[in-house]
Amino acid sequence: MTEQTQPERPPIPSVIHEGLPTQLPDIDPEETLEWLGSFDALVEGRGRDRARYVMLRLLERARESNVGVPALRSTDYINTIPPEREPWFPGDEDIERRIRAFIRWNAAVMVSSANRKGIEVGGHIATYQSSASLYEVGFNHFFRGKDHPGGGDQIYFQGHASPGIYARAFLEGRLDEEQLYRFRQEVQHGQGAGLSSYPHPRLMSDFWEFPTVSMGLTGINSIYQARFNRYLHNRGVKDTSQQRVWAFLGDGEMAEPESLGAIRVAAREELDNLTWVVNCNLQQLDGPVTGNGKIMQELEANFRGAGWNVIKVVWGREWDDLLARDVNGVLVNKMNTTPDGDFQTFSVEDGAYTREHFFGDDERLRKMVEHMTDRQIELLPRGGHDYRKVYAAFDAATKHVGQPTVILAKTIKGWTIDALEGRNATHQMKKLTPEDIKKFRDRLRLPISDRDLERSYEETGAPPFFHPGADSPEIKYMMERRSQLGGSIPRRVERAEPLKLPSDAAYKDIKQGGGKNKVATTMAVVRLLKEWMRDPEIGKRIVPIAPDEYRTFGMDAMFPSAKVYNPGGQQYESVDRKLLLSYKESAQGQMLHEGISEAGALASATAAGSAYSTHGEHMIPFYIFYSMFGFQRTGDSIWAMADQLSRGFLIGATAGRTTLTGEGLQHADGHSPLLAATNPAVVHYDPAFAYEIAHIMKSGLERMYGTGGPHGNGENVIFYLTVYNEPVHQPAEPEGVDVEGILKGLHRVSAAEGDGPKVRLLGSGVGFPWVEKAAEMLREEWGVAADTWSVTSWNELARDAIAAEDWNLLNPAEPKRTAYVTDKLGDGNAPVVAVSDYMTAVPMQIARWVPADYRVLGTDGFGFADTRPAARRYFRVDAESVVVQALQALADAGEIEVDKVVEARTKYRIDDPTAVQGVQQEGGTPDRSQAPVGWSSRTGAKPSTPVPPPTVGRVSCLTGAEIAGAPEASIRRHCALV
Repeated sequence: MTEQTQPERPPIPSVIHEGLPTQLPDIDPEETLEWLGSFDALVEGRGRDRARYVMLRLLERARESNVGVPALRSTDYINTIPPEREPWFPGDEDIERRIRAFIRWNAAVMVSSANRKGIEVGGHIATYQSSASLYEVGFNHFFRGKDHPGGGDQIYFQGHASPGIYARAFLEGRLDEEQLYRFRQEVQHGQGAGLSSYPHPRLMSDFWEFPTVSMGLTGINSIYQARFNRYLHNRGVKDTSQQRVWAFLGDGEMAEPESLGAIRVAAREELDNLTWVVNCNLQQLDGPVTGNGKIMQELEANFRGAGWNVIKVVWGREWDDLLARDVNGVLVNKMNTTPDGDFQTFSVEDGAYTREHFFGDDERLRKMVEHMTDRQIELLPRGGHDYRKVYAAFDAATKHVGQPTVILAKTIKGWTIDALEGRNATHQMKKLTPEDIKKFRDRLRLPISDRDLERSYEETGAPPFFHPGADSPEIKYMMERRSQLGGSIPRRVERAEPLKLPSDAAYKDIKQGGGKNKVATTMAVVRLLKEWMRDPEIGKRIVPIAPDEYRTFGMDAMFPSAKVYNPGGQQYESVDRKLLLSYKESAQGQMLHEGISEAGALASATAAGSAYSTHGEHMIPFYIFYSMFGFQRTGDSIWAMADQLSRGFLIGATAGRTTLTGEGLQHADGHSPLLAATNPAVVHYDPAFAYEIAHIMKSGLERMYGTGGPHGNGENVIFYLTVYNEPVHQPAEPEGVDVEGILKGLHRVSAAEGDGPKVRLLGSGVGFPWVEKAAEMLREEWGVAADTWSVTSWNELARDAIAAEDWNLLNPAEPKRTAYVTDKLGDGNAPVVAVSDYMTAVPMQIARWVPADYRVLGTDGFGFADTRPAARRYFRVDAESVVVQALQALADAGEIEVDKVVEARTKYRIDDPTAVQGVQQEGGTPDRSQAPVGWSSRTGAKPSTPVPPPTVGRVSCLTGAEIAGAPEASIRRHCALV
């Protein structure tokens, strides 16, 4: 063969794409050309389909041989597990089919009856009908109950599927027929006599464990629950090795950011104790999820790319024979290229339509189904409704090691209900007509006569529920299966023993104040946390949580001892390893460092705060965060945390609208107390003093982890403290301090001195120094005497007042109750001026119950970056503004001349921020080049307290860090860096 007639060789690629190694040298170009030539010949001689199949088999063999090639991001639109690899099914499929029929019926009747005339409270019929097989495979073969020797699984049931879960509980005898008739009627028949609309533990605390109807939160919360299970195991708190977390989600729900936002965490930490089941019925609320695309393929690519094990359950067993006939891949190609919108249409059309529009455009496809009737084609099922296919997927998921698993199961929304199946409006359909009910009954083959239906409609306005009897084979079977698996589910229990709490000695240091040093309240809280962590009883149960901000809050002192939790340990040398406070990771670490994810941190707090019920172990979450990134950013998660009856401490640090200087609008929290007030489970405090913090935190421990509460085992509340990064004078606790006032929300710090006009000044948190200074200025410059009061909680004062009015409404013949704030401030006529670093609506919560003229100063509007004096002058909340407001109140009352108000306003220039441009602030942001340790990785915010001088043997040069017995040279080197 001459050179001119030789076949052209394919070019040698310089870069291999799609995730394979790039720019690698070819050590044997001739061999490479031979392989490429062979592949070209395969394509030319056997076609692309055959070449594709061979390539897939080669990739499969490469993985089997541990050759490092990446996985494909998506596979063909067929079942992941082929028929020959399906395991033997251990149950009685016929009897389990009948059980499913009973549950389907009762679930649909429950929702339909809830919408009978005169009730009409809504509900969702279609979701459970599409997922019944998915749940029943789990109930009968996989889900472990609380009494299982391994501890039981945690199962997140899809919110809209709750009717099916209630229907099963009815067959098990856990719920009665009256309760089913009272679905979504929770109070009119008496507390506990009805059923909540969705999984709400707070409303049904012996039944549901996890609230799931806040779309998207199921995903992230289940991931962090599975991770927390490993955390408990690795730290030796509890053996969770046999417990699995199951989460059921919808394909439409996967569009929520929280659904997919944390999936890499599950893969990174190899959470093979986690299984997601995504019900892919191709529909969201108003139409198809991705009508022009393929949602299962999209999700597969997302999960495979993130490192999950993906199992697709696309087709039922009736498709197996057709796929076996597909020798040239034409059927698989059709499956791959048909969009979801068409599949949804096929689900509502007859077999003739599907024969024409799915199989009809290719002669090979038409021949493949020519032996089938139109009815047989119409009944070709989706995999999510095939019990054996679903069982195979669940079995494979529980045996998979090293990765979390997601099962993508294709279903039809409203399956088995002719009036609902696959229709766009199925989500909004709440009621079935008598004709719909009869067709549904016939399809399920239930022994309910037309006369029985008519009688039920006459008596109740709704169809009857069906129960085959406790002695029926079906009920005996399902009860035996649940007994083998550890009891009925869902079921919530509280088995944790009350904790032995720290003695008063733990609070001694913090009550002594800061002496000559000024201390931020953030550091006072952290100092107390360190004392708790030393406690032999509760120390190991503290779960510190932060979203990449431990150094910002001065908690890096805990790194060397408590360590950051990482299941893989620390496999690298830390860049700051030579420092005393170097970053330390450990599989037994106590500190949960969540990276830049407030949502993930809150999910961890929720898991830790409910461990007393999910695991029978009290754990105490201590989640500290930028206050602006708490209730504003993750408010829905905090609401779900409250629904889950979680307990713990949320610390909104760097709080206030004017206190976090330099950060600007999106960091300036002027409203989180208002958002917290909307959550009935949240107890908010805004302390000014370290000794207040001592009493508040102690109260939190006692209320949540002591012997109080409805079960003698603590209250289901969450303590939220807003604390600040501004160093302020911290006095020692005074003799006879009003502890009751601190906890109820208001106590007097100083009494008015002198005989002149009197005012009462109220301040909270970092605002108290303003009223303290204002009192001094009023006395010395204007001859006005002022009481000063610390308001530790505007919210609790308002709640107390509302509760008093409600009691009076219900008990008109009894002596009237008065609000605590009314009693505390007394009958005096002296005006009251209130100020905080929050918008005026926060102090205004108590306005109606203040027994005097009440004036409020607040930080309404957006925040901005400047010094604290400038910001406070701009918002008119500083001491000078308090003085002018107090004088104006006195002038309005006729106590002083208005000329004094004009004089004060002119003197202080309270409307002019430029008047304070020369005023220096304490604890401002230092030069970053001089202080690399202690900075926030996100914002560069300063350490929360000034750096005091080091001392030999004990160092506190970095925000309260203590290292006993440290060498003098190490101390000096360390402190020079900070």
